[in-house]
Amino acid sequence: MILLEVNSRIIEETLALKFENAAAGNKSEAAEVNYLVNPESGYNVSLLYDLENLPASKDSIVHQAGMLKRNCFASVFEKYFQFQEEGKEGENRAVIHYRDDEIMYVESKKDRVTVVFSTVFKDDDDVVIGKEPPLELKDTDAAVGDNVGYITFVLFPHHCNASARDTINLIHTFRDYLPYHIKRLKAYIHTCMGTKMSDFLEVLNRARPDAKKKEMKTITGKTFSSH
Repeated sequence: MILLEVNSRIIEETLALKFENAAAGNKSEAAEVNYLVNPESGYNVSLLYDLENLPASKDSIVHQAGMLKRNCFASVFEKYFQFQEEGKEGENRAVIHYRDDEIMYVESKKDRVTVVFSTVFKDDDDVVIGKEPPLELKDTDAAVGDNVGYITFVLFPHHCNASARDTINLIHTFRDYLPYHIKRLKAYIHTCMGTKMSDFLEVLNRARPDAKKKEMKTITGKTFSSH
């Protein structure tokens, strides 16, 4: 089984290496001061660090950079979890385009928070999983298609309170885990089918009646047996 982390290990390891090189006196690749700057073309967020004036808490900064995507994702849930805790209802549904062609919807009620993922299945074998938008998205412009599927999570108060915030981490990694679990399920089903087929063939072989021996004679009078 693969394990996905809520933080970006690539960002953390790359940034830590840059900081180590800067501390060792190697050539700095940036000499700016601000952490959060205007994003570069084609990106949503850009971070810029002053490698010539690093703070003492480098590890904390590295970890914060690695958690950036998770924390941006979590900010929506924190808001709607708060709505649910305060018993607010009727707040506008959050619509998050978390991938180019996939959308996540978050809506709070007095007794629950509903999260709906729209998912585009690119594998021809997975298209059968697709289905129509759920009732929560009735009268919206939710995508419809043979390869579009919807997965709904209903989070109750014990999932949303302050002591159960790990729910956000689990939701955050769900979409990345989905293709893995689909493929694992297919492999498991195929393995079970192969095992059952082998057992069935063994039963059939045991049920086959034994052929009776038959004595035959040659022209010279010698006898031999055949099956």
